[in-house]
Amino acid sequence: MRFFIGGVTAIALALGLACPSQAQEKTTLSITRQPGILYLASHVMETQKLIEKQAAAEGLQGITVEWRTFSGGGAQTDALLAGNVDVVNTGTGNLLLLWDRTRGKVKGIITSSAQPVIMVSNDPRIKTLKDIQDGDKIAVPTVGVSTQAILLQMAAAKLYGDDQVKKIDKNTVQLGHPDALAAIANSKHEVKNHFSAPPFQYVELKQPGVHKVTDSREIIGGALTQATFFTTTSFAEANPKLVKALRVATEDAIAFIKKDPKAALEAYKTVSGDKTSLDDLMVMMKEPGMDEWRTDPQGTMKFAEHLHKVGTLKSMPKAWTDYYLPDSAYLNGN
Repeated sequence: MRFFIGGVTAIALALGLACPSQAQEKTTLSITRQPGILYLASHVMETQKLIEKQAAAEGLQGITVEWRTFSGGGAQTDALLAGNVDVVNTGTGNLLLLWDRTRGKVKGIITSSAQPVIMVSNDPRIKTLKDIQDGDKIAVPTVGVSTQAILLQMAAAKLYGDDQVKKIDKNTVQLGHPDALAAIANSKHEVKNHFSAPPFQYVELKQPGVHKVTDSREIIGGALTQATFFTTTSFAEANPKLVKALRVATEDAIAFIKKDPKAALEAYKTVSGDKTSLDDLMVMMKEPGMDEWRTDPQGTMKFAEHLHKVGTLKSMPKAWTDYYLPDSAYLNGN
């Protein structure tokens, strides 16, 4: 974790993220995301070319949007800082970490989901987090900084005290959700616990012997933003129309999901190749909290408070608007 943070700082400073704005906006926009229906808005945006359409309305013709899928947030943020992508779509923890380490040169644009994420287990001994022992492995997308990893720290602080906030860190292992799903399906695999995400968590819970251990709502006490679009402030300053196009396209995609979830899931299946049946996906959409498709940040300051308390964030933001672009202040987040 210490190496990762130091690397982020060094890369950010070397790149000079506060560089002057370019004279002309880009014509190609590269965006990352992770697997799963938490990123459903991005699948609608891709299949309906919503960013391209909105960019044209802003006077930007011939815009090409490239969507890239990464297994975890760490790889996404590395790609952003290396200049290999323009925008990433991942969790709040990664946004806060980069905002802090780049001294405010990485900021959020808009969010697209706040569904609960569930930790599951196929080990009958593990009913709650108190049952986790040395040697029990918990799969998370990125060790230390993913939403799931940070939630485990927050839960450990509640269970064992602030001085034990990283008690469960040693049990976490880094696996992308599809690989963790395969591990949970194999009773002989050494990884028997997965802090998951939709749709993987619901597929896992249908398997014999798999049960819920905890979830984000139990830990944080409410909704928590899962998918956030963020970028460097230098990119945003150089490409204001593109950033606005992405923000408006996200709002349009969320409206479409709420109006026609079946069509939205068809877009997801087309893009992702997920073999889960459309009927099963529709059932998942009716699970508690799965209607939280929203563009306003949720629970992000609780994350910031935790990360500052444990020393991961050197600077404590005064409000969520500190780590979002000024044009995003209308979102009414928390």
